[in-house]
Amino acid sequence: MGRHPLLAVTGWLVAVAVATVVGLAAIRLIGDSITGTPGGCAAPGTSPRTSPHPRRRPPRRARRVPVRQPRPDGRHGGPRASRQFAVRGGSAVAECGPAGVWLVTWTPAPGYREGEVERGPGHEAKVRFVGPDGRAELKVRCSGGQPVLDD
Repeated sequence: MGRHPLLAVTGWLVAVAVATVVGLAAIRLIGDSITGTPGGCAAPGTSPRTSPHPRRRPPRRARRVPVRQPRPDGRHGGPRASRQFAVRGGSAVAECGPAGVWLVTWTPAPGYREGEVERGPGHEAKVRFVGPDGRAELKVRCSGGQPVLDD
C-alpha cells in the first residue's frame, strides 16, 4: 500500500472524529436548551424541573399572563393604553379600562420571587417581589385613563 492511500484514510478518520465531536456537542447544547437537562433527556417519570441533576436545574421562569386573553372588562382586542413599570425587585405591565387598572404581566428580577399579587381590575393593582434585599412592591392605579405608579 502506498503512502497516499494511507494518508487519505488517516485524513478521513480525523474528519469523522471531528464531525462526531462537533455533532455531539451541538446535540448536547440544543438538548440542554430545550429540556433544561444535560444531554436533553430527563429521567423517566421526571420533568425538567425534577431532573436527577440538581446542579443543572433550569432557571425559574417568571409568571407571564398571555396578552391575548380576554380583558377583565370582557372585551377583546383593540388598542389599549398600557405601560411598563419597574422597581428593584421586578417589573410589570399595567392597563387601564372601564373596570379599573389591572396587571397584564409581571416578572421578578434575578434573585427575587413573586410574592403577593392583586392583579385587578380595581382601584389599584399591585405585585410584591421578595428577594435578598427584602420586599419591593409595585402598586399602580389609573389617572386620566393611563396607568401610573401609586406611591
